[in-house]
Amino acid sequence: MGEHLSFVPLAIVQITTPASAEPVELNAPHAPTEKAFEAFEIVEHKIKSEILKSRHDWDKHEPRMWSRAAGISNEDLVAFSIRNDLVECRSAPTSYGTIILGKIRLPAINDEEGEGFIHVRIHDPPNRGTEDVVFHSLFTDEGNRDADGHPTTWRAIQTRDTPLEFFNE
Repeated sequence: MGEHLSFVPLAIVQITTPASAEPVELNAPHAPTEKAFEAFEIVEHKIKSEILKSRHDWDKHEPRMWSRAAGISNEDLVAFSIRNDLVECRSAPTSYGTIILGKIRLPAINDEEGEGFIHVRIHDPPNRGTEDVVFHSLFTDEGNRDADGHPTTWRAIQTRDTPLEFFNE
């Protein structure tokens, strides 16, 4: 995908994966391009299943993580479409392909904080088009650490204003 995007450096982050530890430059947040829609559509089913898996796993030990979805069925929670609800992207080339971040609206979430969004990281390996795109992760924020380093807030569903930044989960 990297060959189809213009890269405007905005931030440099250190990414450490089992295969690599290299700095990458994410481009500025922007509306999704056709190639981004295509890439996210390849993994749309996986994104939806991972949302439900994450919700189930977090509800066992920290239900506040998905609290904005309280009272919403699993079916309604994942009733989004990439074409209609992928609202923002960022990407960065790496030696092993392109990292793509996406902000996806969850239409069922609209509460006192406004619309709800998830942040997703996918990867497009080099040289094969979008057919080999893989899902990497959902952003789940364990934030506002106390003096002992323990989180005091948990958030899987972000607001419109939450910046789309690299996450390594």
